[in-house]
Amino acid sequence: MMQGILIVDKPTDWTSFDVIAKLRGILGTRKLGHSGTLDPMATGVLPVFCGGASKAVDLQLDHTKAYRAVLRLGQRTDTGDVTGTVLETAPVTAGEQELLAVLPQFLGPRMQTPPMYSAVKINGQPLYKLAREGKTVERKARPIEILDIRYEGSPAENEYALTVKCSKGTYIRVLLEEIAEAMGQKGTMSALRRVAAGVYSEADAHTLEEIQAAKDAGPEALQALMLPVESVFTSLPLLVADERAEQHLYNGCPTSRYPAADGRYRVRNAGGQFLGLANVVNGVLKVEKLFVERN
Repeated sequence: MMQGILIVDKPTDWTSFDVIAKLRGILGTRKLGHSGTLDPMATGVLPVFCGGASKAVDLQLDHTKAYRAVLRLGQRTDTGDVTGTVLETAPVTAGEQELLAVLPQFLGPRMQTPPMYSAVKINGQPLYKLAREGKTVERKARPIEILDIRYEGSPAENEYALTVKCSKGTYIRVLLEEIAEAMGQKGTMSALRRVAAGVYSEADAHTLEEIQAAKDAGPEALQALMLPVESVFTSLPLLVADERAEQHLYNGCPTSRYPAADGRYRVRNAGGQFLGLANVVNGVLKVEKLFVERN
């Protein structure tokens, strides 16, 4: 079975679930997980965890995301982007100067209310399903953080490109509406591309066509597109386990008087094979999660 992390360059008009369904056919497995849902109109970095690597989805250390987005002034829609129904239009009376003046106020921690057209669930029901029925329900604002925001130029009249680095759970559509409001304007999102998700970037991403071509070329070509599951944990210190400690890890047994500082580690064996995660507490080494089969 294929194992590793496949970084997909999601095409526009595909849901994240559509991508997973397509990959199940290409990879011949249902054991897939993905990190960070993208709207259908969005493109870009979608990490897909394949085979045993799917156990790492909930263990990711870096949840930051980076996006390139385009704000269009002059209208507001029900979805917060140009795929929705226009609710309001207004003359554009502000531009680049006003945009640059307001951007700094969006840096740092802030509260953000999820949009109705989102996958957030209330009482088990996704908000977007209620929105499609014309319903609006109260949503609680959630803490997010904008780590960086930069103006990248104007691709068209009344449109402004931005790059945003942000915490998990940030809705760029909502952020752009708020920026427009701070400018005294109506605004909506006309384009969105995720350029990074955690440690993975556009440089790691492959189109579905490239993935299919690799599948046609054979298993080795397909496996070559996969990043190792250890890549999720590169920020953790490395611990190389001797044969005795390795067997203890396989068996779930603690190793006492272990010569390492207390902390969380990614672990390899003496042969350089990634085994998984372990913790040292008071000099005792204990397994957290294994990503290899027992020898």
